[in-house]
Amino acid sequence: RGIGAITVVLFHLTTRFPQIFPRADHVPLSFWAGEYRVLLFFALSGFAIFFTLDRVGGVTDFAVNRFSRLFPAYWATLPIVLAFVWLGDVARLQIAPSAALANITMMQGFLYLPAIDGAYWTLTVELGFYASMIGLWLMLGRKFDRLEPMLLVWLGLKVFMYIWPGMPSRLAMLLVLQFVPFFIIGMLFYRIWSGQRRWRWQLPYFAAVLATLLWTEERDLFFAGCALVLTFAATLAGALRCLTVRPILWFGAISYPLYLVHENIGFVILLKAQAAGLDHWSALALALGVIVPLAAMLHYGVEMPASRWISAKWKTWCDSRKKLATRSALSAR
Repeated sequence: RGIGAITVVLFHLTTRFPQIFPRADHVPLSFWAGEYRVLLFFALSGFAIFFTLDRVGGVTDFAVNRFSRLFPAYWATLPIVLAFVWLGDVARLQIAPSAALANITMMQGFLYLPAIDGAYWTLTVELGFYASMIGLWLMLGRKFDRLEPMLLVWLGLKVFMYIWPGMPSRLAMLLVLQFVPFFIIGMLFYRIWSGQRRWRWQLPYFAAVLATLLWTEERDLFFAGCALVLTFAATLAGALRCLTVRPILWFGAISYPLYLVHENIGFVILLKAQAAGLDHWSALALALGVIVPLAAMLHYGVEMPASRWISAKWKTWCDSRKKLATRSALSAR
């Protein structure tokens, strides 16, 4: 997650920035283009989602957990990003007030409205993945018995979308059919890591994932899927322990608020710094010097405290409901 966060920031500030503002000065560095870093995050989500599902008691618990994880930092970031864009007077990044209001719900993708920040398109994918996981949980139970056959059905829906281009787009978004193979890679590896499945049992399902990518996507996404399988395999084998150093782990911890603040705020800083006479390297250093501390402040000041507070309040409410139900049952007797 830490490596993914670093590479996403560098990609947007070095490669994406001149694509959106071709007349602006920019550093003579083009970080590897494409959506490959995002695919890593999707696979990580597929792996990590079970840590949440294992410690919640039901669908409502899951929804509260995900809300506490996503929305407080998101809501705290929206006015900051809007302030940078509007005060910076960058028309290319501005959206209509009605669309900005819709962004409060995090449902702008499903409403076909622009996001306040271009990077937020992945939030639609994450919400669709959560909805799909709730559906699987309700169908399969807490232990996710027969999960792998259902994953084949999920892949089959992606193939069906490829065969039938007229599939309703909102349905495809809700089922995350465009990116479902990458989520499934993470899910298959979690089952191995947790001891629920053995390597040889999962091999046919990894083959199905890669075959689906080879058939339905461009060749580079197939190779990205292969790379992710190899990366996760190396991680489970302990071959990548050399990467668990404090700076990378710290960027992994602040990765969500860093994702929220880095793109539009970084673009505005680059434009204004260069307009003030700074060279492109100094402008890049200034952008990084603002967005990284800002992300850290949001992580320690909003994301973590809000998540703990909401979780504590929810636990207290659930405990009070259980006590009330117990008293009612005793009274009835």
